Amino acid sequence: MTKSDDFDLQAFLPYLLNQAAEEASLGFQKVYKDRYGLLRSEWRVLFHLGIFGRLTATEIGAKGKVHKTKVSRAVQRLADRRLVARARSEEDRRLEWLELTPAGEKVYQDLRAVAQEYEGTLQTKLSAEEVRVLKGMLGKLARRD
Repeated sequence: MTKSDDFDLQAFLPYLLNQAAEEASLGFQKVYKDRYGLLRSEWRVLFHLGIFGRLTATEIGAKGKVHKTKVSRAVQRLADRRLVARARSEEDRRLEWLELTPAGEKVYQDLRAVAQEYEGTLQTKLSAEEVRVLKGMLGKLARRD
């Protein structure tokens, strides 16, 4: 029996976005995984701290749209590797401030350069106008207003 369904999965926008994101991420994933043994959630925590400085895990989760358990596990692994330092807040002992250690800053700076180069390579597949439009559209879809 042959099933007939006219739903075109290949044209379904959420599916296309996921496929594009996975394909675009693979090359960069190879670098952060092979060079530093990092997982996706770990490089995202590292980059948030590198860009924004001292943050809490809750702030990282909110900024990066990453579930709190993934952030917590990533922070623990990064702290174990001495890439992230943790400090209890004096005002609220339930809060823990996170920031990059000097070793974490070195890893961040290296991966930041690789990320910029990788983005440039991806952008060669599109015109400058297509890049501008695509970033604008993705920005609209990423906002949850």
